[in-house]
Amino acid sequence: MKKENKNCQSCGMPLARDEQRGGTEEDGRKSKKYCSHCYQDGEFTQPDLTPEMMKARVQQKLVEFGFPKFMTGFFTRNISKLERWTK
Repeated sequence: MKKENKNCQSCGMPLARDEQRGGTEEDGRKSKKYCSHCYQDGEFTQPDLTPEMMKARVQQKLVEFGFPKFMTGFFTRNISKLERWTK
């Protein structure tokens, strides 16, 4: 049985928090792995990102949303272990 992803396998965002409820596959179906910020029409929106760049991007977003800067490392520590980056 395939496990259901609760978080985007690119940026780590909880898929339940994605205002579009997930990215889209080439055929228009909702992606079960990636959020709408990372994945559209079967492709990554920023294909050249590295895990480090993604981590910095997510930390910046968290600060914009009002998270204390010292907490952002905790929330982003596992980004490099997500499916997109371990292939």
